[in-house]
Amino acid sequence: MALDIPGLVVMAVFYMVILATGIWASMRSRKEEKKCIGDGMEITLLAGRNINLLVGIFTLTATWVGGGFILGIAEATYNPTLGAVWALMPVPYVLTFFLGGFFFAKPMRENKYVTMMDPFQQKYGNVLSSALIFPALVADVLWVARTLVSLGGTMSVILDLPYVYSIIISSVVAMVYTLLGGLYSVAYTDVIQLILIFVSLWVCVPFLLTNPHSLDISLTAYNETFQAPWVGTVELDEAGKWFDDFMLLALGGLAYQAFYQRILSASSYTQAQVTCFASSAVCLVLGIPSVLVGAVAASTDWNSTAYGLPTPYENNQAGSILPIALQYLTPAYISVIGIGAVAAAVMSSMDSALLSSASLFSSNIYKNIFRKQASDNEMQWVIRISVVVVGLAGTGLTFLDNSVLVFWLVGVDMSYTIMFPQLVCVLFSKVSNGYGASVGYILAFVLRVLSGEPLIGLPPAIRFPGCRLDKEGKLTQFFPFRTTIMITSLLSILLVSWLTSIIFNKGLLSDKWDVFDIKRKQIKTARATDIKTDHTSEESSQGKQLLDTTSC
Repeated sequence: MALDIPGLVVMAVFYMVILATGIWASMRSRKEEKKCIGDGMEITLLAGRNINLLVGIFTLTATWVGGGFILGIAEATYNPTLGAVWALMPVPYVLTFFLGGFFFAKPMRENKYVTMMDPFQQKYGNVLSSALIFPALVADVLWVARTLVSLGGTMSVILDLPYVYSIIISSVVAMVYTLLGGLYSVAYTDVIQLILIFVSLWVCVPFLLTNPHSLDISLTAYNETFQAPWVGTVELDEAGKWFDDFMLLALGGLAYQAFYQRILSASSYTQAQVTCFASSAVCLVLGIPSVLVGAVAASTDWNSTAYGLPTPYENNQAGSILPIALQYLTPAYISVIGIGAVAAAVMSSMDSALLSSASLFSSNIYKNIFRKQASDNEMQWVIRISVVVVGLAGTGLTFLDNSVLVFWLVGVDMSYTIMFPQLVCVLFSKVSNGYGASVGYILAFVLRVLSGEPLIGLPPAIRFPGCRLDKEGKLTQFFPFRTTIMITSLLSILLVSWLTSIIFNKGLLSDKWDVFDIKRKQIKTARATDIKTDHTSEESSQGKQLLDTTSC
């Protein structure tokens, strides 16, 4: 197969448009910085908390609809051991956005936090918060890796462009415009990218559905033809694993900094809610084309195509089924359009992960711990360096594995089992303290490691009920063990926090043993609550008097 020159030209034009949009947005960012002297870091990380509603919907949706989303859904639908019922991403994300809008948006936005980790630092202090930031940063690096893997595989299949070049070019472009304009660049490029994703995918679908090498997908949905039915099944003994995967995707996303970056950039709590609810519907629609691609691939007689036998699944190329289907089942010019969709999706997620990790490091570690007196200019450089470091780390990981689902699930796994229970407790529990958070963190980490992970070849030391070999011969936990670990961590945080609070408040142990100084912090929190209540009451009273005067 020769290098596809026309395809490369199209991709070069796409990258130039994205880069130009990022540069334009960076110029707007600089104008905002001049208007708001001293708020440069907030302009870079949160766009001055003044993101337009429509742009907010685009950027939140584009963050979730990444390369992993598009290729992962197609991979699961095509995989004969899984099927569409295991292509869970779109539906759990609806739950993610609704829960985020109803419960998490208000405390985060009304307290005007800069990052997801701010409430941790305020409640637990810097030392413990630094440890809690680690899994969030690792999840972002894995996010970068999984998005780049999806694009590298697509370009190498369709354009015959070497995998290494595809990865490096895409990584550099995303890092450049993220460095230039921060969230402004990320948000406005997301608008272009999401439009391209939507149009490109739906343009490709009719050509795939009408290609001569595939049977009608309605006939292969429940009947075995060239492989098992593409709808797939969830056997009774697999129900626990299905439920576990669903909850992992639904709740794991609520512990990502990228989600709160969009919430906190909204001009108000109400706008943040509307952004979440609208994005959930768009996510659902954008998942449909990938399911159709996987269904068509599962309904194809690959021996009658130029691909031949063995099939992509037998060649261990299920992770690249979307570009393979575009390459062999559609005209050349349509396959190039499909690359545009994947490239746009990759960019839209990668830049979010880069800025997310840069936010955590610059604001919560560098600014709050090492250099509290750091100037605005210094913080801008810290953000830029953070973007580059995370970009390089994520790019390096892409050469270790070529499955999109591996990076996707391992990254979200850490967010779900370790970070989600911590976030729930710090936002909604008055009793939680540093002791409970520490025990919950260690317990979740140890239990998760001991439970094993077949995706990375880690054997389970703890075998939950139903642990057995899966259809691919890997020892797998079919019990909802990750949800069990999450709940165990949540309960341990609350229980240990309650016990230690009693121990120190009742003087059962001397205050000198109170490492996390919870007694003083509880008194300080209570006073702050009283002051806030008094202030709110005073404002209400003044408002009532003003209303009475106006009425008279």
